[in-house]
Amino acid sequence: MLRWLIAILILANLLAFAAVSGLFGPTPASGNRETTHLSRQIHPERLRVRAILPSESADMPTVGGPVAQPAVQASALTQ
Repeated sequence: MLRWLIAILILANLLAFAAVSGLFGPTPASGNRETTHLSRQIHPERLRVRAILPSESADMPTVGGPVAQPAVQASALTQ
């Protein structure tokens, strides 16, 4: 019984080695599968770095200071 198990495991390993080495054709990971990702990448030359304006940093908390009121507008719901 153990001899058959060892023989099956050896055959399975040989089959896996043959598949990885390219006997059945190229592996799916070896080629370009999704070429659309290359066309959607961000081009670093188009990015611009700028300093944050004080008006944009108003929501940044100050440690130990008072909590700023959130800029939320609310209105009553009509039924």
